[in-house]
Amino acid sequence: MREKQISIAFQTDKSPTEYIALAKLVNQFNFDVVSVYCDAPYHPSYGPLLLMAPYIKRARLGPAAVSPFRINPIDIAANTALLAQIAEGGVYIGLARGAWLSDYGIHQPTRPIQAIREAIEVTRHILSGNSGGFRGEYFWLAEHFKAPYQLPKVEVPILIGTWGAILAALAGELADEVKVGGSANPDFVPIIKEYIRGGEKKANRKNNSVGLVMGAVTVVDDDRLLARRIAKQKIALYLPVVAALDPTVAIEPGLVEKIQTLTEQRNWVEAGELISDEILDCFAFAGDENDLITRAEELFDSGVDRVEFGTPHGVLSEGGVGIIGRKVLPVLRSYVDK
Repeated sequence: MREKQISIAFQTDKSPTEYIALAKLVNQFNFDVVSVYCDAPYHPSYGPLLLMAPYIKRARLGPAAVSPFRINPIDIAANTALLAQIAEGGVYIGLARGAWLSDYGIHQPTRPIQAIREAIEVTRHILSGNSGGFRGEYFWLAEHFKAPYQLPKVEVPILIGTWGAILAALAGELADEVKVGGSANPDFVPIIKEYIRGGEKKANRKNNSVGLVMGAVTVVDDDRLLARRIAKQKIALYLPVVAALDPTVAIEPGLVEKIQTLTEQRNWVEAGELISDEILDCFAFAGDENDLITRAEELFDSGVDRVEFGTPHGVLSEGGVGIIGRKVLPVLRSYVDK
C-alpha cells in the first residue's frame, strides 16, 4: 500500500527574507513535501525553492507545477539538478500546461499533450546523464549534448498537474504522481483515478501505480467564520479556471463570469460574497483545525495519497502554517499511520 502523505504549498509572491522564514517555520513540523507554485506572473518556482532548501531538512521539495511553455525543459532539468544538491529530503518535478499564460503573451502549442510528453522525456534524458540527442516535435537536444553539471543521485519523480482525462492518462503512462490543483472535493477522486487508470493500462502498469495529490487554497484560524470568509475571497481568483473542470459540482449559470469580472477589478470582497459554503468546501480547505482534519480524512478515505495545504494557510501565513503544523498535522499523521 502506498504511504499516505501530507504536504504544504506556497505562492511565489514573497521576499527572500520571507521565503527563508517560512522554510525555517515549516522545518519545525513533519511535512512530507514542501511545494511552491509557478503561477504567472509570480516568481518562477526554482528561485524560491533554492532559497528555502537549506533550511528544510526532512521534506521533499519541488514545483507544483511548472509549464514547459514558460520554462524550457533544459532549464527545468538544470534547476532540478542544482536544487537536488541542496535539498536533503529529495526533490520532485511538477509539470502542467499552465494557467493564465496567454495573458502574458505565452502561447501553448497546438498539441500541448505531446509537448508535455516530450518535456518529460527530455528532462529524464538530461537528468539520467544520457547523450545522443533527442528529437521531438516541440523539444530537441543536439547529439553532443550531455549535462555539464552534477546530476541527482536518484531518479527524480515526475508529477503532472491536471484535471483532464487526456493529460491524466499521460500521467498514468509516464508519471509518478498526479496533482489536482484547486480541489478539496472527494467526489472528484474516482473520476480522476479512472482517467489515470487508462494510461496505466496502456503502459501495462499496475492500477494505482501513480499517486494522487489533492491540493487547494487553505485558510485556517481559531475564528472559523473569519477563515471561511477569507478563503472565499482567495478562491475567487482560481474558481474561473477550475470550476468547469469538476463535473460533480453544479454552479449556477453566469456566476463564474460575475466572479471573474470582480477579480479582474481586484474586488475580492464582493467576489467572495458570491461563493456559497458548498462551493467553498469543494475548492478549499477552510475553517478551524477540525474542518481541515475532517476534509483531509475524507480525501484519504476516497483514495487520495497526498493532501497538500496551499497558500495562504491562515489570516496571516505564519499563523496558519503554525496551526496546521501543531494541530492538524499530528492528527492526520495518526490517522494515516493507523
